[in-house]
Amino acid sequence: MTPHSPDPVELLAELIAIDSVNPDLVPGGAGEGDIADHCGAWLAGRGFEVHRLESRPERPSLVAVARGTGGGRSLMLNGHLDTVGLAGYDGDPLRPVIRDGKIFGRGAFDMKSGLAAMMAAAVRATRRGPLRGDVVLACVADEEHASFGTEEVLESFTADAAIVTEPSHLEVTVAHKGFAWFDVHIEGRAAHGSRPELGVDAITKAGHFLVALEDWGRRLAEGEPHPLLGTGTVHASLIRGGEEPSTYPAHCRITVERRTVPGENADTVEAELAAVLDRLTATVADFRYRLRRGLHREPFQADPQASVVRTLLRHAEAGLGRPPVIRAEPFWTDCALLDRAGIPCLLFGVDGGGAHAATEWADLASLHRLTGILADTIADFCA
Repeated sequence: MTPHSPDPVELLAELIAIDSVNPDLVPGGAGEGDIADHCGAWLAGRGFEVHRLESRPERPSLVAVARGTGGGRSLMLNGHLDTVGLAGYDGDPLRPVIRDGKIFGRGAFDMKSGLAAMMAAAVRATRRGPLRGDVVLACVADEEHASFGTEEVLESFTADAAIVTEPSHLEVTVAHKGFAWFDVHIEGRAAHGSRPELGVDAITKAGHFLVALEDWGRRLAEGEPHPLLGTGTVHASLIRGGEEPSTYPAHCRITVERRTVPGENADTVEAELAAVLDRLTATVADFRYRLRRGLHREPFQADPQASVVRTLLRHAEAGLGRPPVIRAEPFWTDCALLDRAGIPCLLFGVDGGGAHAATEWADLASLHRLTGILADTIADFCA
């Protein structure tokens, strides 16, 4: 560690102590304002040019830039400021506790450790000597809900490559699944329970769809798997229907989630789902439906030959003393938004556990390794 090099553990403890619960997840949550203020002051004090983006009031994202001398490649490091809720945490979620080589607290693992590592690494890399390329730190809002923070950043900023510092157990993540949500509205006809000749039971009709949905999931599982992610999946996640015990229900709504792999997207899923529903319309008496597309996010797969991938793999191997594990994640990350914006990227973060759980922690040795590997990668890529 170079003299006066920032300590990622000290910074992480400061970040854990700041309430940044996403208010879209927990009504009344503190949001990202206070933690954005802290990160902005910390980075400005170390020579970074800080931009605050706040299209949604009190939900800021920060972009901090260390300008290069010119002619080099720019690298963006992306991490999110928000956390899930504090209720149910075992102990004080905002009091960082260091014990047995670990640091505990809400956000320690997901993902204030990644924020601390990328901020400390960027300072270290820029202090080693002038870099030709820009170093861009995107500290974003709302990843835990709808990722409007990264979307807002990408409206104004870009880079030649990016690294998302979500926790990955010091394994290099090069792919993840996407998802698509749909509401299926099954239409019946209301009538008194004593007049079956007048009514159409939307809930009973929905039962045919649920059986067909299970069959669709079985066919997906038997399909050609992605080499890292396996196959896509589908499930019914919410169901609403009926008015009262003595009335035939006129409506039943089922929310469906389809997890997608590279090569699939919301359009392909909607076509598959419509085909399932159209078969029921043709074969089940009085089956009628409406389909509404909801939130959807693309799957992600990095180009293994991309320069940022090869550079990080080289420095990860040096920092770990072995070739890093290459993996994929079943959940969605902001990598997909960066990739869609034309920015080659991958994901690499700390070891630990307890994301969204009653006890959350990050491994301190992995935090130091991550910071060193990121600093070496920045210095190499932006040289």
